[in-house]
Amino acid sequence: MAIKSSNLFLAVTLAIASFSFPVSVKADTVNARCDVFPKGENRATSSGRCTFSQRQGGVSIQLENGSSYDLLPEGNRPGNYRDQNGDAAYRQAGLGDRGQIYRLANESIFVYWDTSANRQNSGNRNRRAAARRQPEAGTTVSRLSDLVGARAGQVENTVKERGYRWVKSDDSGYGYWLEGRTNYCVTIRTEEGRYQSIVYTGGSEDCKK
Repeated sequence: MAIKSSNLFLAVTLAIASFSFPVSVKADTVNARCDVFPKGENRATSSGRCTFSQRQGGVSIQLENGSSYDLLPEGNRPGNYRDQNGDAAYRQAGLGDRGQIYRLANESIFVYWDTSANRQNSGNRNRRAAARRQPEAGTTVSRLSDLVGARAGQVENTVKERGYRWVKSDDSGYGYWLEGRTNYCVTIRTEEGRYQSIVYTGGSEDCKK
């Protein structure tokens, strides 16, 4: 009788374990609302319900249109990732406890914990402000990255044609430019007559004369 009781206990334990395991897996997945902005734009091309998952430092975002993003931790700094294509991505502050922002190579994803559709309009102002947030200092300006190494005198007009306005230069070889679409401040370092780096400065005040 004792053997039958122990076998019954074991069977019940295994049954409970088989049901509880999927629950624990799903516990890290929540319903959310996602807005997707093309890089440098302040108007979302996609807005709707999504699911957000976070396990062992990795992040997965599944949009209702079928698009998905898988971000794996990169290095020792929290918030730095590599996406499913191997491109760098990072998490940015700006939404407080209302959600999270993920900056990818070609777009930004704003994840809101409130899934209510009627909250979309009330959040437009905050989303636009966050979308216009200056990139971190030292971030490469992708629209000008192909000009690094070129002779400054030959490509300066190209910089202007792409929507950048010269503001000032200093004696150390740095020129400061404003990005027309965003008003972000960009610095171009010139050495021996060639562009050595083209990056965002991290603050619009750097472009004040």
